[in-house]
Amino acid sequence: MKLDIDKLEVVRTPRFQSYNWAIETQTLPLEEEFQPSTWVKLLELPSPLSFDEALLLCQCSQREWLAWIPDHGEVVLHTRQFC
Repeated sequence: MKLDIDKLEVVRTPRFQSYNWAIETQTLPLEEEFQPSTWVKLLELPSPLSFDEALLLCQCSQREWLAWIPDHGEVVLHTRQFC
């Protein structure tokens, strides 16, 4: 097998590509938008068999909520754990 160097094509890809984080960032609701009796989607499950939604019961602090997860019970969730 003979290699023809004259026809060899070199494809150059940039080693580092800039990434536009503004496009991919997930916009989470502000803390003021959360209300009691609201179902929220869990980003972190308390157990592999638990539901992926929780019912917000009441706000414990500026960034924590008491919530109820079906078949799991009451938990305190940080606002970064749900949306």
